[in-house]
Amino acid sequence: MHPRFETLDLIDLISERHVQLRSIREQVWNERNEMYISNSEWFIMARIYQQNPTISQVTRQVDISRQATHKFIKSLEAKGLVEVMPAQHNKKEKSLRLTPLGESCYEKNTTIKAALEQIIAEALGAEQVEMLKKLLKADWGKLNDLHDKKGRESF
Repeated sequence: MHPRFETLDLIDLISERHVQLRSIREQVWNERNEMYISNSEWFIMARIYQQNPTISQVTRQVDISRQATHKFIKSLEAKGLVEVMPAQHNKKEKSLRLTPLGESCYEKNTTIKAALEQIIAEALGAEQVEMLKKLLKADWGKLNDLHDKKGRESF
């Protein structure tokens, strides 16, 4: 066991590993490519990829302020990764899609993530990684209610 993780509970362990993996992925991307893309920008791009959501939908999904979301979207648009256009159903709303360059970058990033997953599988075992993925995808019952602001009074 890594000494840094010995005293952490489940929540902090998941968080620390998440931060570690996102940092490695960002570093690998930025070492191999001329265009810097931050973790927050990747997070937003993942919500846009093949979805064409509205800006307000992305804002709700990424759980950051509307102002911060707009800032990241403007940055992605300036880099030529995202296109902002009027939404079909509401002229006041704006919809998003990745440009061909944005899709290409996103798919290259997917390759980096797959390589990281392979490294993890080599360290932990492929079966362990599959089990971890299965556990993380599972319905965690009451946690869904807590996230939706129901049942928080039980704390």
